[in-house]
Amino acid sequence: MNLDWSAEDLAFRDEVRAFLDAELTPELRNAGSRMTSVYADHELSMEWQKKLHRKGWAAPAWPVEHGGPGWTVAQRYIYTRERVAVGAPPVSPMGIQMCGPAIIGHGSEEQKAFFLPRMLSGEHFWCQGYSEPQAGSDLASLQMRAVDDGDDLIVSGQKVWNTHADIADWGFFLVRTSQHDRPQIGITFLLIDMATSGITVKPIISPSGEHIQNEIFLDEVRVPKANVIGEIDKGWTVAKYLLEFERGGVAYAPELQVRLDGIARAAEETSDGKG
Repeated sequence: MNLDWSAEDLAFRDEVRAFLDAELTPELRNAGSRMTSVYADHELSMEWQKKLHRKGWAAPAWPVEHGGPGWTVAQRYIYTRERVAVGAPPVSPMGIQMCGPAIIGHGSEEQKAFFLPRMLSGEHFWCQGYSEPQAGSDLASLQMRAVDDGDDLIVSGQKVWNTHADIADWGFFLVRTSQHDRPQIGITFLLIDMATSGITVKPIISPSGEHIQNEIFLDEVRVPKANVIGEIDKGWTVAKYLLEFERGGVAYAPELQVRLDGIARAAEETSDGKG
């Protein structure tokens, strides 16, 4: 088996390097290289996403018909490795890496046409509404209720540990639309405009003083049924599909390889008496 890069792969690598060299400012490099989690500084991350969007590279794994670049697996590996190596920040995973694939896989054509372009451009910034005070690792026990009211659902309840909910334009939520002996039944995957009346976001301040996490309180928030992804009461299927992208859909190998290379260089310098 030939594991060498093809001429096309090497040409793509050179294109990626040229783009990164031209578009990465020192501030953007610092935002990526100094990350302590999967999130970079919000404003700089959005600045970087806009540059990627203009290039057509904001969503490496998306199909071409929805705005993806149509890269091969090798090209996605090369891009990620080169990005991490120079300290370029990632985009926020909530929209492009998580909710976007769920909409592509289970949304209507109208939902795809409205949400996906705005997600790519950064016009809509997303948060996740899953965990509740009594429903964390046992997510199926969630109780945020959504009551049928004609063309709408009336949503009330609390979510917690919601990253960037204070600055999000939209959120994707799991809500309880009916009760069943099996808790996974009766859950609905719902998109909610965070500017809707009845939504209150309260900060959770970390011991370091950072404000990234939040609580979200919904008090009889009216949400159109047109914002349901998939079918009412069958949102658990959509949630499991999304988890394939949250937990397994990101290629971690190139990032880990860059880190291992750095450790190897540090070890070599230490053994040579330079460290």
